[in-house]
Amino acid sequence: MAEHMVARSVVVDAPAKRIFDLLADPARHPDLDGSGTVRGAVFGPDRLESGSEFGMDMRMAGLPYRMTNQVVEFEEDRLIAWKHAGSHRWRYELEEVDPGRTRVTETFDYTRGQTLFYVLSGAPARNARGIEETLVRLKRLVEQA
Repeated sequence: MAEHMVARSVVVDAPAKRIFDLLADPARHPDLDGSGTVRGAVFGPDRLESGSEFGMDMRMAGLPYRMTNQVVEFEEDRLIAWKHAGSHRWRYELEEVDPGRTRVTETFDYTRGQTLFYVLSGAPARNARGIEETLVRLKRLVEQA
């Protein structure tokens, strides 16, 4: 794993399209979020695409805030990533491993911006735990659909 990135993967018993459709729907992000910080979508399209902007209600350490994101990487049924004001990126990569089975890799990329602050604040470890729980939720939601 590259320095200043945290990533985890899971294999989901579903085609990439079904998973991607869930990831591209910002209204479903609170259902997926394993960190407990994403509370709800406040603006944006029903389905994300390259360049889309969307806003989320968030809460961390008991404090509410809003985050605006922009989709900066997009390949239908394969890759979606968005950045927020701090230029950090959340990325989901989908790779078919067998017919009907897809490896999903979620990455928090903090190579751009204030990397020292993130390291000193313990964010990489918290993000790793959040990613692990997000992937558990994603797998459950998609496989039960």
